[in-house]
Amino acid sequence: MDGVLADWASTVEALPKEIRDQYAGRIDELHGLFGMLKPLPGAIEAFELLVDHFDVYILSTPSWNNPSSWSDKLLWVQRYLGNKAEKRLILSHRKDLNIGDFLVDDRIKHGADKFTGEHIHFRTSRFPDWSSVINYLMARI
Repeated sequence: MDGVLADWASTVEALPKEIRDQYAGRIDELHGLFGMLKPLPGAIEAFELLVDHFDVYILSTPSWNNPSSWSDKLLWVQRYLGNKAEKRLILSHRKDLNIGDFLVDDRIKHGADKFTGEHIHFRTSRFPDWSSVINYLMARI
C-alpha cells in the first residue's frame, strides 16, 4: 500500500524537519502518519480498473511500533478506495504467506521476494508507474 497506492515519500518529505529529526530511522512510528498519506498519481484509477478484472486485495505491512498504523491503513482504504475495497485489506508482516497470481510491491521486504506468484516490482525501470503495471496486467486477461 505505502509507496504503491499511497504516496509515502512526499508525505514524509512534507513533515516538519523537527518531526523528521525526532523520528529519524523510525518515521513509521509517528502516530497518524499513515492517515496523512495521499494517493499516488494513477493509483486510485488503477485500483478501480483492476478490481473490475481481477480479485484484488491490498496487502500491507503495518508498523509494529505504531498501533495507529493498523487503523490508519483501514481508514485510508475506506477514504480513497471506498466500497470496491471493502474487506479487501490484509495487514501482514509476511506477504509470502498470501496466495495470488501477482503482487505489486515497491520493495522485496516482508516476504515480497518469496511471494509464490509474480512480484511486479513497482517503481523499477520495468514498472515505473501505474500505467506500466496496468498495461502489463491487462495484457494477461
